[in-house]
Amino acid sequence: MYGKQLRLRRIFPDGGRKLFSVPMDHSVSMGPIDGLEATGPMARRLQDAGADMIVVTKGAVREVAPELRPGTLLGVHLSASTSLAPSSNHKVLVGSAREAIALGADLVSVQVNFGVPEEGAMLADLGEMVDQCRSLGVPLMCMTYVKKAGPATGDEIRHACRATADLGADIVKTGYPGSREEYRKLVRTTPVPVLLGGGARLDDTAGLLALVRETVEVGAGGICIGRNLFQREPVEPLARQVAEILHGAP
Repeated sequence: MYGKQLRLRRIFPDGGRKLFSVPMDHSVSMGPIDGLEATGPMARRLQDAGADMIVVTKGAVREVAPELRPGTLLGVHLSASTSLAPSSNHKVLVGSAREAIALGADLVSVQVNFGVPEEGAMLADLGEMVDQCRSLGVPLMCMTYVKKAGPATGDEIRHACRATADLGADIVKTGYPGSREEYRKLVRTTPVPVLLGGGARLDDTAGLLALVRETVEVGAGGICIGRNLFQREPVEPLARQVAEILHGAP
């Protein structure tokens, strides 16, 4: 009964501090991309710069766990597909919440892509994982995206995020909805913490930092940004700036 509450309190402590999380699950879907040639060393560098949580696939825990500090949170992502498949937007479950907890997870992560033919199957997987996580007392994050021709509208993103929250996700990660006003609406209409995902790598560092500041200003729970951090060399200076914004440095 109390396990999920305690874990959520560690993820989102009281006060103005926002979560600085970094997903590093991309190597399953995209291969060993720049920045993820070696997951363990990158996880260590991100922690040194202030990251609160690292999210990886269950196999990558063996590389990351030896590098984790006692206070660093671990998320285990249990959805998978690859860019080699004809239906790469169809994510399937590749593990259980019990496995993730055995690996030391503070949080379980899955993904649902809305607007594709396999949406129903992914929603069924979400429902299964909600039940598993509830019974084991571990929070569930849903990486929530709208996949269709052309950019998703603010209404569509709000619909998808509200759906995953109402189906039982404790945290929703999604992409930027297009404007500060839409971001405020998204946070207001999603009844669980919203984490901003980074999407494709941006060359505009100032623009990325502006999005992080906006995340704090609109009351979102924090960020879950990967490529826009670990694909920059050196990674530490930008990550430290992000940490200062999210952690409320004076």
